[in-house]
Amino acid sequence: MLLPTFGISDPVMAAERIYGSYSALKLSISVTSLENYAKNGVIDDNLAVYQRYLPPKQLEELRRILLTPVKVSPVVVSQFLYTPQGEFLLRRLAETIKTKTHQPQQEFQTLRSAFISASAEPGGLTLLNLLRKYPSSSINLDLVQSLGIAADLKKIVNETSQAIAAVTEKSKIEVASQKPVNVSQLPDLRQQGKFKSQKYTLKFFDLKRKRRLLTDLYLPNIQSPAPVIVISHGLGTDSSNFRYLAAHLASYGFAVVVPNHSTSDTKRSLTNRQANKVVQSDEFTDRPLDVKYILDQLEKANQSDSRFKGKLNLEQVGIFGQSLGGYTALALAGAQINFEQLQKDCHSEVLQNTWNMSLLLQCQALTLSNKQFDKNHNLRDERVKAAIAVNPITSSIFGKAGLSQIQIPVMVVGSSDDTVAPALFEQILPFSWFTNSHKYLVMLVGATHFSTIGDGNSANQPIGSPSQVIGDHPAQARRYMNALSLPFFQTYVAGSSQYFPYLNAAYAKAISSQPLSLSFVQSLNSTELAQTPDTDVKGAKSSKKFFPTP
Repeated sequence: MLLPTFGISDPVMAAERIYGSYSALKLSISVTSLENYAKNGVIDDNLAVYQRYLPPKQLEELRRILLTPVKVSPVVVSQFLYTPQGEFLLRRLAETIKTKTHQPQQEFQTLRSAFISASAEPGGLTLLNLLRKYPSSSINLDLVQSLGIAADLKKIVNETSQAIAAVTEKSKIEVASQKPVNVSQLPDLRQQGKFKSQKYTLKFFDLKRKRRLLTDLYLPNIQSPAPVIVISHGLGTDSSNFRYLAAHLASYGFAVVVPNHSTSDTKRSLTNRQANKVVQSDEFTDRPLDVKYILDQLEKANQSDSRFKGKLNLEQVGIFGQSLGGYTALALAGAQINFEQLQKDCHSEVLQNTWNMSLLLQCQALTLSNKQFDKNHNLRDERVKAAIAVNPITSSIFGKAGLSQIQIPVMVVGSSDDTVAPALFEQILPFSWFTNSHKYLVMLVGATHFSTIGDGNSANQPIGSPSQVIGDHPAQARRYMNALSLPFFQTYVAGSSQYFPYLNAAYAKAISSQPLSLSFVQSLNSTELAQTPDTDVKGAKSSKKFFPTP
């Protein structure tokens, strides 16, 4: 169903044989032989010829590489590969894969078709599925470049695993130093609270920026003015994807505001095959300004609108954001766009070697400086007292200098299998750059970039959604978001000290379960990361150019 949307038919022809050379060794291997070996462990006569050249460990590694899926949905693959950033990646990969035509543009289109088709297979996007879906009878590989790519990706997978192990080990140390938590004796924050709420849909239009901001407001039935939580969604989603969290927070007495950022229309961006950017540079300023504008309008409504008059405490505001919404949350919390860091990281020679797709996204912000953007411009909103950023992009758009400007409490949530905003470079290392005293890092071990996203309105979702866009173990991930965001906002926005005992590694361990486990730390520095076996923090930092795959 998905492929015709992008003008791609399921290819009637598939790759049958791979040709390549390495030093004096000439290779000719049938895809069927590779498939039989990968799935059944059988080395047939075709593959046995090369067995003498490959040690058993390398053969087993080949089998793993052929079958390991990249955790990303076909919807996301399709959207990304029709952007300049996606085409940039395809051109790099096309240099290693050649067909009989040797026509660069045709090979480029062929590779894109194979990626989208392979990602829609039941087994997901694997190298074996990619080869099977390649619409050419033969493929010629540049093995030197291919092995270099494989080595780069293996290095970053190892570094990511080691960093997550370091977070897990530090979490265990913090648990040992804290009083054990008996969850049965505490109110279960995963359950709905006692307050009923009413949902309002408000229509705002910022004339100055020509932004239409359809906004959901969940207002609890409480007597005193309710502290306000804003939820900022990511690209390709809308306010409906976080109604689960909005309803949960409202049931505990928060007024919850969920804007629809106007340029994030999912259906339009997915079905438009023109080479639109993943995000326009203005979004890096427009999204925080959306929230500022809406809060300003709510201040007016709190004075004059009979539905809300005196019911909102707009001096006590919290912000929750996912993906680009996570960036938005950190910007409103005080992180400043770091043009100096962007200029260092966005040189062509750096980008030519990058596997961190989020870096390509972050580099779009450089054009803001070309529009006479005030480099000292601060997107901070003083009404915001605490922020939660889930799967945010941070490493270059903010860098160490930008993140160190945050002085309010902040919680950063990363996912171990995130191939969009890689956890090591976009959450774990950046967390060590925070200088504020109240900070928390949560790792969802086994989750993807999409696991915390809730079901959206079917009418607003792209073809193939919501099941294909939602990540692994979504129900469990959402329960974690409910159980962790609530005590954080109760403590730092509502000022309810009785919720503070929930904000520690012992509580996270008590509610953690497989297959998606929690690691929770309140501090982490480069020295602690370096204590993990075989981890070189300097090397990890310098490897920011790569991106981890499962």
